[in-house]
Order: sequence, then C-alpha cells, then structure tokens
Amino acid sequence: MSEELLQEENRPEETMADYEEHLDDANPWNVVQRYMENRTVLPVKVEGIVNGGAIAMVEGLRGFIPASRLSLSYIEDLETYLLKDIEVRVIEVNQAENRLILSAREILREKEKKAMEERIANVKIGSVVTGKVESLQNYGAFVRLEDGLSGLVHVSQISRKRVKSPKDVLSVGDEVKVKIIGLKDGKISLSMKALEEKEEEADIKVDIPKSESIGTNLGDLFKNIKL
Repeated sequence: MSEELLQEENRPEETMADYEEHLDDANPWNVVQRYMENRTVLPVKVEGIVNGGAIAMVEGLRGFIPASRLSLSYIEDLETYLLKDIEVRVIEVNQAENRLILSAREILREKEKKAMEERIANVKIGSVVTGKVESLQNYGAFVRLEDGLSGLVHVSQISRKRVKSPKDVLSVGDEVKVKIIGLKDGKISLSMKALEEKEEEADIKVDIPKSESIGTNLGDLFKNIKL
C-alpha cells in the first residue's frame, strides 16, 4: 500500500462540527465578530477618506473609522491619514446592515496611559526640577514638568510667607523651580517653599573669629583691670 493511501486511511474523519467550523471561518463577518469579542488589535492601512472619517479593510470587509476615533485629539485635516498605517479594534459588527466600525482611540489611550505610568515610575522624590505654571487654582498651582508630567504645588508649599491665593504670586506661564516631595496614586506633589528655605539657609553666614583674635580681645578686656 502506498504512503499516500496510508495517510488517507489514518486521517481523522471530518465531523459535521468540523465542517460547520470551516464554514464559520470562511465567513469574514464571523471573523471580525471574534475580533471584536477578543478585543484584537489589528494593523490596518487607511485606504480612503470620506465624510466624517476614514476607510480601512479588514478581512476583505470595508471598515469605517469615525474621525473622533482616529486620534486622541481633534484632527484638522483627515487627508493626512490617507495611506497611514495604524492599529485599530473592531467596535461594532452588523452583517445585516453591512456595518463594520473600527476605532484607534482606545489603543492610543492605553499606550498613552502606559507611557505615563512608566514616566511616573522614574520620578525621584527629593529631586529638583524646572517647570512652567500651566494653571492656577484656589488650592495651588499645577506645574508642567519634563516628559509631559504635571505636579501640584499646594498653596501651603508656595512660600514661607503666607499666600492667600496662588494668583497673588504666580501667573500662568511662569517658569519655576520646584522640589518633588511626594508621589501617591500617580499624583506628584511639589514644593517651592522647600527650596526657598534651603536658599535662605545658604544666605545665613556665621563668621567665627580666629583663636588669635579671641585671645587679643580677652587681653584688651583685662589690661586695665588692677588686681
């Protein structure tokens, strides 16, 4: 018996369930449905720009990416995305209406969050950095640091002098030097007062007289005293 016949005889018999599974895999709508259920990240190329969004093909199906789901920010010109490679997820499948909706926004948000967590993990308590005041609130000032991080200088940490309102001593856009004094739940606490205290301590100079001078001064004190 030939090797081909032996292989044919030993091949498992295909059941009806196997046949239905093949049919299921052959239907691209079923495939994209599974992509949606599994939240699969799909690399696609933007192949067209239409009113309100972009077009990309997935499993031979025409998928629509709304403009609001292409980016984390407003897109001035959608044409800049034409032929651009992006990553998307399937967020809506409706075979009856020939409707396949894709989104890149969730993936971008997850990547941004992960990058932010990595930057925060590298923050060192006690380090001194420079930043710009980006907003002022009654309770303090938010300062934009390097790598896109922001921290809060509480009103009590602005100065050793009493500050009623941050607006009294700071303005948006001011460049300030701050010390990182705390990190909790991803929030960075900053202090300007800590540096102010350090600078004031450095300004205090104590002149210690030399021993010769001390001796001379003592001699001057007793020279006119008669014993």
